[in-house]
Amino acid sequence: MDVRDFDFYLPDELIAQTPLLDRTASRLLVLDKDNGAIKDDVFSSITDYLKPGDCLVLNDTRVLPARLYGVKEDTGAKIELLLLKQLEGDKWETLAKPAKRVKKGTTITFGDGLLTATCIEETDQGGRVVELAYEGILHEVLDQLGEMPLPPYIKEQLDDQERYQTVFAKNRGSAAAPTAGLHFTEDLLQTLQDRGVHLAFITLHVGLGTFRPVSVEDVESHEMHAEYYQMSEGTARLLNEVKENGGKVVAVGTTSARTLETIMNENGTYCEASGWTSIFIYPGYKFKGIDGLLTNFHLPKSTLVMLVSALAGREHILQAYNHAVKERYRFFSFGDAMFIR
Repeated sequence: MDVRDFDFYLPDELIAQTPLLDRTASRLLVLDKDNGAIKDDVFSSITDYLKPGDCLVLNDTRVLPARLYGVKEDTGAKIELLLLKQLEGDKWETLAKPAKRVKKGTTITFGDGLLTATCIEETDQGGRVVELAYEGILHEVLDQLGEMPLPPYIKEQLDDQERYQTVFAKNRGSAAAPTAGLHFTEDLLQTLQDRGVHLAFITLHVGLGTFRPVSVEDVESHEMHAEYYQMSEGTARLLNEVKENGGKVVAVGTTSARTLETIMNENGTYCEASGWTSIFIYPGYKFKGIDGLLTNFHLPKSTLVMLVSALAGREHILQAYNHAVKERYRFFSFGDAMFIR
């Protein structure tokens, strides 16, 4: 498969720059994965498409304010550092900008010395492994110095940082939000539960892969970066009961889908599990862990478009995306949603 098989035309003006005031006011494109039928709706109507006994699986990762602006200790040159993944202790995988100014041994200071980062390894495509030094608790230091790591296609700053967090975000460690979950409010989640829809929570900390485009022509040559995931015994038990009782498991976001598929591939059943996943899902893959997917609209030629194409078929997905462009849906992190059922 060629990466260009997953390309589509997207006008820049359809890339949502700011979130809607009401999280549930987004539009919802409903796609039947079996026949490609499309229906236009609003997100608050998701309650109409889920039955009592079904289960939504939500990623409760919490985004770190991981974008830092500092200066080189020796020259004062400005450096932007994005914390992506904690490796061990205070060693972190990061993206540096401009990377050419950050060589092994370079020390960057932030907040007049409240935090320093020393480069201990240079990796590819601007990646740097750094060792952090600070006093106190790192999360508190980041809350004081860091900014929310909005994707590069969003040019406007957020008035409210919490709008790039889901209302159920709990476990700190993500470099990006699981954006399909941004559409939910606590009231909508309660309404779903009142109607008999189960809610299950897993964790996947979104990492480097979110910021890296596919740079190869052959899809199968692309390598995903590993991300940490975790599922509790209680969540596993609930999911197994849902399936035994004939309910459907609907992943909210590609992160939840990848976590469930990783666990099912490795264990053959939902079970308590944690570890690192670099699963890459593209057409030809047979899903084992999910029956449906609630997701946003993704970048052309991205691994996420490939994942949804594996679930619903490439032709169905491209038809749906072309329909969304024609109908002026809002795309990407702060955009509208798609329910593949």
